[in-house]
Amino acid sequence: MATQQSRSAARLMMAPAVILLLGWMLIPLTMTLLFSFKKYLPLRGGDLGWVGFDNYVRFVSSSSFWPSIQVTLMLVGGVLAITVVFGVLLAVLLSQPMWGQGIVRILVIAPFFVMPTVSALVWKNMFMDPVNGLFAHLWKFFGAEPISWLSQASLQSITMIVSWQWLPFATLILLTAIQSLDREQLEAAEMDGAPPLKRFGYITLPHLGRAITVVVLIQTIFLLGIFAEIFVTTQGSFGTKTLTYLIYQRVLESQNVGLGSAGGVYAIILANIVAIFLMRIVGKNLDA
Repeated sequence: MATQQSRSAARLMMAPAVILLLGWMLIPLTMTLLFSFKKYLPLRGGDLGWVGFDNYVRFVSSSSFWPSIQVTLMLVGGVLAITVVFGVLLAVLLSQPMWGQGIVRILVIAPFFVMPTVSALVWKNMFMDPVNGLFAHLWKFFGAEPISWLSQASLQSITMIVSWQWLPFATLILLTAIQSLDREQLEAAEMDGAPPLKRFGYITLPHLGRAITVVVLIQTIFLLGIFAEIFVTTQGSFGTKTLTYLIYQRVLESQNVGLGSAGGVYAIILANIVAIFLMRIVGKNLDA
């Protein structure tokens, strides 16, 4: 049993790491809050003084603000739906005995380790190019007119790219959960004559509830900050301007760090609202 002296020694040894971590998180947040109340133009005079909530009013009154919120939520929702549904299907498939199972699993998980910028470039030039892309050749093969994906179906295209990146993560988590399932339950249900779909619906899927919750929560945190894929493919055009990209655009175009910092605060608020909503809706599975 730990004594008071050993607990004090443990706290003392952990203190440098805790202080460093808090500084790493709090210093940028504090600077963002500070700049959000200032008119700070690095290339046009520097710090021009305190402006109060003027940056917040300007940012939220922009005609692009609410559409960017809508695009962000649609993109996050689309990616979550695709990765969860196909992640469950892939996890069930990969859990079955097959030849070369280890190699197949590595190939399925590999896209997760590709850098977002590289992934977006590959999809843009090799798959979605309306002239030389793989999809264009497939369309021509079947006698159809090729689609300019990044202009005619821009948001769907980015959703596809990001889903391809995050599907391996969801598959890995869900596959791990399936492997922890008690096989005796499935064998008993099979002996009782339950068909595969009922075994999946009544045994496998409920068992995956907590894993799905973890996938949704972790992916949402990262998906709210999607930037590289949009920058490489559409640069915010054709209805793909998310809140993160809008912040980047405002800072780049106006060179106003204060205005961008106000947008950053709005992004933090949005992330917390979404996180609280998810924790209340799906987070109950973690306590089950």
